[in-house]
Amino acid sequence: MTVHMSKCSAEDLQLLQEIGIETFNDTFKDQNTAENMEAYLERAFELKQVEKELSNPFSEFYFIYFNEELAGYLKVNINDAQSEKMDDESLEIERIYVRTRFQKQGLGKVLLNKAVERAAEQDKKKIWLGVWEKNENAIAFYKKMGFVQTGAHSFYMGDEKQTDYILVKSLG
Repeated sequence: MTVHMSKCSAEDLQLLQEIGIETFNDTFKDQNTAENMEAYLERAFELKQVEKELSNPFSEFYFIYFNEELAGYLKVNINDAQSEKMDDESLEIERIYVRTRFQKQGLGKVLLNKAVERAAEQDKKKIWLGVWEKNENAIAFYKKMGFVQTGAHSFYMGDEKQTDYILVKSLG
């Protein structure tokens, strides 16, 4: 078993869009209407939107490979790229997704550790993320990794208002 990561660049735009759509759809399609999923995917993963996020100097994307096959990705944000107003000492994990067939291989932990590493390299004191209140597996994983719930915010899936818990982990 070999696992490695690479930072995404402009050349990865199409692949990033494809894996983003695939993993988000696989994760949430069974708990949402087809219409709301389609509306969200079209907005969030439209090529110009992905390109805008990829070119933001305060965001970074990383692919993770398992035995040379693309298995998932990570997106982290600092400063103004964060989806919520946070202090300058915070790094946001906006997306951490692993393709279905690669789950239960420890790759989520590898991606999370990469986010912690990037936060430490930038002298951040905490990392945070939003996770859907109904995503019990992810919530359990993050709590096991030392995150605590500090709040909540609204997330729109199409026209449906949903609640994401805000989870924070202090570093150092």
